Parts: sequence; C-alpha cells; structure tokens
Amino acid sequence: MNRAISFIGMGKKANYITTGETGVEIDIKKKRSFLVIVAEDASANTIKKFKNMTDSRDIEFRIFGTKEELGQILGKQYISVLSLKDQNFANALLMKIEST
Repeated sequence: MNRAISFIGMGKKANYITTGETGVEIDIKKKRSFLVIVAEDASANTIKKFKNMTDSRDIEFRIFGTKEELGQILGKQYISVLSLKDQNFANALLMKIEST
C-alpha cells in the first residue's frame, strides 16, 4: 500500500494526476483519463457515480486508500477521487495496487 501511495505522489510531480470531482469528470468526458481512483471512505454516491462513468467509457476504476491518505500524499487535506492522465503511469500504478 505504501508503495502505491508513494507512486501516486510521483505522478503528481509529473503532472499526471487530476483531483476533485469536477476535474476528474472533465478528464473522463474528454477521454484524457486512463485510471480513476476513488477513496475507500468516499460516499456511496461518489463511488457509484464514477464507477458508472468509467464503466461506460471502458476506463480502469479502483477503490484505493482513504481520503486522508490520498490527500496527504497530494498536498491537500482530503481527496475523494483522482484521475491518472498517462497510460504507462496508470498501468504501473495498477500493478502496484494489485500487488498489495
């Protein structure tokens, strides 16, 4: 888990990550998103909303980390949802998430 969280921080530095519901929605609609991550403790509505959006567009979706963990690594207090905009980075992060 720590490796994946740290990897997300590297993605932020490389400008591969969009955070917040509005920004992630825009990425999904403009086909710039390759992976959407929603925090484990996000609301049921948020999880359902992004699961439906990603399923209909064939985008990878994972529930991972808490809002506090994601926020801390990305320099904010809490983050419920984020989008990865680089295919190779998204694939590498998926491997790290699935190996935890």
